Amino acid sequence: MKKLSIIVFLMAISINIMCAQNVGELLAGLKKEIAPDGRTAIWDVNTTMQNGVVTLYGKVDSNRLNTAIEKALNDAGVKFNNNLIVLENMPEKPWALVKLSVASLRTAGKHSAEMATQGIMGMPLQVLDRDGDWYRVRMPDDYIAFVPGNSLARIDAARLNEWKSAKRYIVTVYQTRLVSEPAGDQTVSDLVMGNILEYRGTANKGKWIKLATPDGREGYVEAKELQEFAEWAEQDFDAAKIEATAHRMMGSGYLWGGTSTKLTDCSGLAKVSYFSNGIILQRDASQQALTGEIIKADEWKSAQTGDLLFFGTASGRVTHVAIYLRDGKYIHCSGQVKINSVNPDDDDYLTTPFLSISRINGKVGSKGIVAVRNHPWYF
Repeated sequence: MKKLSIIVFLMAISINIMCAQNVGELLAGLKKEIAPDGRTAIWDVNTTMQNGVVTLYGKVDSNRLNTAIEKALNDAGVKFNNNLIVLENMPEKPWALVKLSVASLRTAGKHSAEMATQGIMGMPLQVLDRDGDWYRVRMPDDYIAFVPGNSLARIDAARLNEWKSAKRYIVTVYQTRLVSEPAGDQTVSDLVMGNILEYRGTANKGKWIKLATPDGREGYVEAKELQEFAEWAEQDFDAAKIEATAHRMMGSGYLWGGTSTKLTDCSGLAKVSYFSNGIILQRDASQQALTGEIIKADEWKSAQTGDLLFFGTASGRVTHVAIYLRDGKYIHCSGQVKINSVNPDDDDYLTTPFLSISRINGKVGSKGIVAVRNHPWYF
């Protein structure tokens, strides 16, 4: 009888192990299908098994992932308890606005972590999680990173809707300041292109606009350096504007994770230039390369101003992006913002493997390319 009990016990363990392996393979396949990119999805899914019942624990970022996991397990006939934390359902105040001209976001909740990207004043963020003084947030381009709480104005859904319906202005010059008095010299905040502030009034016959930062600081900016946000957002695709924005950064240095007019990396230059035209691109070059109308690299003579050119390794891994100008020339940030050529006959030709071209014009609204006016976090 004792031997039989031991055999039954060992069989139960064996069955649990086999079932756990099967569930693990199922979840791994599902992750590969619906959450392959850790830059835009949180998939911290773990399992235990007892008596043939799987218990799920850990975190996912969205109800979309949670529902997909439950469906996959139900379809497979797996008995389970779902103890996953769905982060988008957690915070008391699930939204935030960047309150600084430029805020640095990192790969982990500490200042020593690698910088992943930047947010700029007035950028809406979805708050997913908190780790001490750091918040894990989703950005309008779906990128997920950590930002210190002192860079944010935390808000609830009602306040976000109020902000979306408010009269707002966007900074259209490279850099400027919010000052305490019209034509004054006392700085309330520095400002960069793309910063969004709320309208509070005018002064000096409309030559100065009174504005408020997301955390309520008030000051003035010259009207000629601004545009009403709703009006700005209605602009059509304009390759000349994208080119002009990139040109304004000529000679500026390279910053890994930079996505503002202060400093950029290569994909940051593309993002800043396109955002000036009211278009949100994906964060990284490898993500951008999967969007738009994809054209073969050897067809570069048919490229149009504003097309994105992608470079990388001989194995085809994308590591760099540039903005096409004309006649084989492109502008990019590599060490500094500069111009080179894909034409082997040109003196400024670079030999880095040229992989592909993506045309954004005509593809705004497709996967990974969003017009600000159509983004539900802004309007």
